[in-house]
Amino acid sequence: QLVAYEVKRMKAEEGNKQKILRHIKELAEKLYKNENPYPAVTMHKVQKPSEGCHLRLHQKPFPRLDEGTVQWIIDQATAKLQTAPPAVKAEKKCMVPSGPPIAAILERNGNALANSARRLEVVRNCISYVFENKMLEAKKLFPAVLRAMKGRAARHCLTQELHLHVQQNRAVLDHQQFDFVIRMMNCCLQDCTAMDEHGIAAALLPLVTAFCRKLSPGITQFAYSCVQEHV
Repeated sequence: QLVAYEVKRMKAEEGNKQKILRHIKELAEKLYKNENPYPAVTMHKVQKPSEGCHLRLHQKPFPRLDEGTVQWIIDQATAKLQTAPPAVKAEKKCMVPSGPPIAAILERNGNALANSARRLEVVRNCISYVFENKMLEAKKLFPAVLRAMKGRAARHCLTQELHLHVQQNRAVLDHQQFDFVIRMMNCCLQDCTAMDEHGIAAALLPLVTAFCRKLSPGITQFAYSCVQEHV
């Protein structure tokens, strides 16, 4: 609905912080009402008798309850429940027009997409340099790669690229290569959110049990030993 109806309004609001904030508040209220359609039911609390109240004088005896009156109240409540509407609202289905062509939105995000593509290219190039043993070139790109790991697309790209190298039987690394790969994995996991747990982190699991280095004859260190502290 936002895309269909609100694009003109959003364009008109650009640069006016107060209007944008008002719009965001309206949206927030709509979303809140959607998640919490029913107001909270107030519970009547029955007070407990205080300590020592049974020792007081002048206690009124509890009145006898009239069976007929009690039954009448129960019948009234039962009748109300039977005529009450169902608790769950029936969903209203409506057609939302497609709104402006997606190209109009993409034009505005063009720079962001270009930046994203450049970041992914940097990640791919750096990993290629590491596996080709071009360590000087890899070092130059490394700070940019670590910055790129803030974005989910770059983290996903890292797992894909490393997976390709495992498939090519290039999992046994020398010390420098191992160090680079571990630092990238650690940075990737550092920036992971709970949303990435079953995506990025899960994709790294088979990789950290594949990449390794030989410490001495008969002793191999696997990548998971260096990244297993992450939540």
